[in-house]
Amino acid sequence: MKYYSTNKTVSGISLKEAVTKGLADDKGLFMPERIEAFPPSFFETIHQLSFQEIAFEVAKKFFGEDIPNDDLKTLVDDTLNFDCPIAHVNDNIFALELWHGPTLAFKDVGGRFMARLLGYFLQGNEEQVNVLVATSGDTGSAVANGFLGVPGIHVYVLYPKGLVSEIQEKQFTTLGQNITAIEVDGTFDDCQRLVKTAFLDEELKSQLTLTSANSINVARFLPQAFYYFNAYARLRERGLTEDLVVAVPSGNFGNLTAGLFGKKMGLPIKRFIAANNENDIVYNYLKTGQYEPRPSVATIANAMDVGDPSNFARILDLYDHSHEAIKAEMTGYRYSDAEIREVVKDVYHKYGYLTDPHGATAYKALEESLQDGEVGVFLETAHPAKFTETVEKIIGLGKVNLPEKLAAFMKGEKQTVPLSKDFEAFKKYLLARS
Repeated sequence: MKYYSTNKTVSGISLKEAVTKGLADDKGLFMPERIEAFPPSFFETIHQLSFQEIAFEVAKKFFGEDIPNDDLKTLVDDTLNFDCPIAHVNDNIFALELWHGPTLAFKDVGGRFMARLLGYFLQGNEEQVNVLVATSGDTGSAVANGFLGVPGIHVYVLYPKGLVSEIQEKQFTTLGQNITAIEVDGTFDDCQRLVKTAFLDEELKSQLTLTSANSINVARFLPQAFYYFNAYARLRERGLTEDLVVAVPSGNFGNLTAGLFGKKMGLPIKRFIAANNENDIVYNYLKTGQYEPRPSVATIANAMDVGDPSNFARILDLYDHSHEAIKAEMTGYRYSDAEIREVVKDVYHKYGYLTDPHGATAYKALEESLQDGEVGVFLETAHPAKFTETVEKIIGLGKVNLPEKLAAFMKGEKQTVPLSKDFEAFKKYLLARS
């Protein structure tokens, strides 16, 4: 499989090069040259497969031409040593719980898969690879823990000072070894800009081998398609796959883009919903046809605090920049912090199901939009305990139990490198480490 850039001046790139480069030389994002669909018969028996078996079949469509099946199966099995269950919340709404991985967030799949894929491609490579990742919360912990201890790779996690939860921060600032946390005095968009600018800086590229582990990297975002196929399979077990609607908490739009890829591969999803917080750039695009990025604002759903979502370039490319075609596949909703709090409280007290602030936005969008006969799935993207202070205040019932995995992180000592949002300062720091 070859890859091309969304900016159209780079093409014919191998999977290995796309993964190790992260961003194309023309500043575009890599896309596979084709999307291979499953035959309808695959979906008739998909419910007989486990999450891991489904993921392997999907991975073969993406990566099977470049990686032998035995090696690819090992990569998938090493990545997915956990399940992804579906929970019935109320009536015809279900939660796909994506937080059963090591860091209790949906990005565990992409982070772990990319770590193993990059390690596979770097076998026998003596040169250190430097992974740069900007995070608004969960990406940093998933990538850092996925790459922890991997030989020949050093990870730099850039995150906005004071704008991630304490638990999220602890998950990537306490690891040490080959993980360095950089606390940027700015927003997530500033962190993302620093990473993208680094990839395009000739002096840095001449002295360092750089790649990204954000969802701008094809190895990070494509494996997230596994979730959507698994959701369909688990609902098919219940006989509930007609008129399926999926709502996705949306920040940098990698997760939703992976779902759209799944639909292009034949997955029978009727429509998607992009659930936004007050960073509603794509929501406004769906209404007006105008894409107008702006500085992000801080909300209680911090992993969605993105003012210029990178992966929207992939959505535009996927639908030939047609506003009408994109509107036909997805609708948008946006919610304020006050509305998100109300959803978390109502769902918990009415149905006994505790959502995190991000999943709450997607639940609300389903509740408002589902039509008669439709079945709704919202992606519950992180364990609520990752936002203990926020969630405890909302539900008013004392402490949220902290899973053992998270409790262990809280005992670690924070280690960070403080930096301004100035690129030259970041560049100087990286060169000093080379």
